[in-house]
Amino acid sequence: MANLTSMSGFILMGFSDDRKFQILHGLLFLVTYLLALTGNLLIFTITTLDHCLHSPMYYFLKHLSLLDLCFISVTVPQSIVNSLMDNGYISLGQCILQVFFFIALASSEVAILTVMSYDRYVAICQPLQYETIMDPCTCRHAVIAVWIAGGLSGLMHTAINFSIPLCGERVIHHFFCDVPQMLKLACSYEFINEIAVATFTTSTAFICLISIVLSYIHIFSTVLRIPSAEGRIKVFSTCLPHLFVVTFFLSAASFEFLRLPSDSQSGMDLMFSIFYTVLPPTLNPVIYSLRNEAMKASLRKVLSKQEFAQRKMYLKAIFKL
Repeated sequence: MANLTSMSGFILMGFSDDRKFQILHGLLFLVTYLLALTGNLLIFTITTLDHCLHSPMYYFLKHLSLLDLCFISVTVPQSIVNSLMDNGYISLGQCILQVFFFIALASSEVAILTVMSYDRYVAICQPLQYETIMDPCTCRHAVIAVWIAGGLSGLMHTAINFSIPLCGERVIHHFFCDVPQMLKLACSYEFINEIAVATFTTSTAFICLISIVLSYIHIFSTVLRIPSAEGRIKVFSTCLPHLFVVTFFLSAASFEFLRLPSDSQSGMDLMFSIFYTVLPPTLNPVIYSLRNEAMKASLRKVLSKQEFAQRKMYLKAIFKL
């Protein structure tokens, strides 16, 4: 690390310099990544294969799983390799791609969660108009808008962040190329544009959070008028975890992006970063889908021997065509 100012890449400091902690961090991240990978792949596969799950709610869940799968794959595999290989170096090209996909996918995740909350609002508060409002064409356009909005956000952050002149050693006190931590490498007053963009992005995320909260307020007010106690409990048990995860994700991300860059990264800061980079993609399959009775019934059907044989014959017929 003697010539850090002249190299083209960066050094990711990670969680610790202690070799034992590096190996422990790498193994914990590996287990977490495999769990997230398995859960999200299962949901994506089930919602694709089972025609009973082709409603708007499961259509959005499928894209959420795809986003989570991509989102956790942007940062965690690189961190696992760096920890196990005891090498924190990341090239400039890798860092640029990591920043772009991280911001793009995080922005898309916030957008899809907002769309999902609106979908639940229409389903519960306006059930008679649900099929008219959430028709297939509207759902497709909503998903396209989610991906485009995320891509534009990632492009904007990446272009501004990597156009800033850097001063000093290229050491990032994080386990990935985190934009707030990279700002401390910028020369004085050169990062004002990035701060403005980050503030705009955070404000947009806050508006999404308000929209989600308002949707759930309307949902809860409608549910409280349901005469059946079992029906109320069912809706509350589904909606409250959703609201908690969304609030947790956006609060941790906003805290990270709005705080001033420091010369070092504390353990608490790294924990906050895990709350919005690693935990949501891992917990979302459980909270959003695998607790759902229809999803569990579909999973059993897809994994059954008879169903598996039918899917195999179906795929063979497709390939013959």
